[in-house]
Amino acid sequence: MTTSERIEKDTLGEVRVPTDALYGAQTQRGVENYPISGYRAFPAFIRAIVAVKKAAALANAEAGRLSPERRDAIVWACDEILGGKHHDQFVIDVFQAGAGVSFHMNANEVIANIADRKLGGALGTYAKVHPNDHVNMAQSTNDVTPTAMRLAHLELTKDLTAELDRLADALGAKAAELRDVVKPGRTHLQDAVPVTFGQEVGGWSGRVRSAAARLRAARQELCELGIGGTAAGTGLNADPRFRERVCRSLAEWYGEPIVPAKDLFQAMQSMAPFVRISSGMRTAAIELIQVCNDIRLLVSGPRTGFGELILPAVQPGSSIMPGKINPAVAEMVDQVCFQVVGNDTAVMLAAQAGQLELNVMMPEVNYAVCFSATILTNAVRQLRTRTIEGMRVDEERAKELLDASPSLLVTALSPHIGYARAAALAKRALAERRPLLDVALEEKVMPEADLRRVLDPLPMTRGGVME
Repeated sequence: MTTSERIEKDTLGEVRVPTDALYGAQTQRGVENYPISGYRAFPAFIRAIVAVKKAAALANAEAGRLSPERRDAIVWACDEILGGKHHDQFVIDVFQAGAGVSFHMNANEVIANIADRKLGGALGTYAKVHPNDHVNMAQSTNDVTPTAMRLAHLELTKDLTAELDRLADALGAKAAELRDVVKPGRTHLQDAVPVTFGQEVGGWSGRVRSAAARLRAARQELCELGIGGTAAGTGLNADPRFRERVCRSLAEWYGEPIVPAKDLFQAMQSMAPFVRISSGMRTAAIELIQVCNDIRLLVSGPRTGFGELILPAVQPGSSIMPGKINPAVAEMVDQVCFQVVGNDTAVMLAAQAGQLELNVMMPEVNYAVCFSATILTNAVRQLRTRTIEGMRVDEERAKELLDASPSLLVTALSPHIGYARAAALAKRALAERRPLLDVALEEKVMPEADLRRVLDPLPMTRGGVME
């Protein structure tokens, strides 16, 4: 042993732990067993598991099982961590033993050491506050982990839904600004009837807002906590009122309608609430992918592509081509969304891999959901502030394209001259590279005043028959 280490003992024997570490033997075993990714728990999950420990200490003291002295020391330690201190002491890799035992013990040991030192003890002695006997009283990894997961996911998806709402608002404002600016509509990537930019962008806004609503509905399931089920759902070693007391505190701290789960066995066996929340993020990602791909198409060129949109220039687009500007933020959002879709697949596989009273794959579910919520929140914010809010329309380019394609306007003629004759007009206009109006006037299909009225693109965007 070197002077930079201390010796601790657990049920398997002696373990060497860094002298100044706030964690202990079981955490150290986890560090040595799982040097996998180098990724650590998301801060929201650290806060969540510590909040559970704080609420448990208060509940156990209220039940007369934990002394006021230990309660106060544990609460003080938890408040230190919740205030942002000691996060560097949560050292377990996100890919670890099933159910999250290693991370759970990491939390128990850190809290115990801080609390014990507060009461005059030395690191690793647990003279007055023990990680298992006191910090973990009336709890098990099997109910603490899924409870903390729900809390972390509530926190992270609250931020995400708020960002989706802001993006929908920004798109809605842009749609109102562009409500009368006509442009080519496209289906199958071919010219279709005219639409306005306001209608197109308004559709994006509605899609994002609906995605936020779906995700918000999915969050409701996260509010039912299985804490108090302990090892298998029976509540062994927990006071009968423990679960209500813990949930009461957590509901107050998180500002969410948190309640004890109706069925503790279901709450520990099933990953369905996490599948639903992950699915909600996947749905949002899929909508965002299409919106961003539409933006990338509409900004393409700008001379040899569509060139209808102009985005803020956020960075040079090439290391070799001077003056090139790319839709960089939209490209980033696409990549984030691809990752979210992949994370959702990982959640699905982990969720079905549980057996009997416990799903041991919870660490993977938790990491994937926290990762998705974090990167999607940040990506949505950047899309709004770095692209959508500064997005402009090249109205001259839109009109140029509108005038260049007879198929955009010819549909409005069909009720007046018939489908076959309208198709023949469009075919001739395309072949001769002439405006549809010129060819229609030449063939005298309608009086000029009527023809100009019927072929006015803006009224076409409002539906009905062009009279």
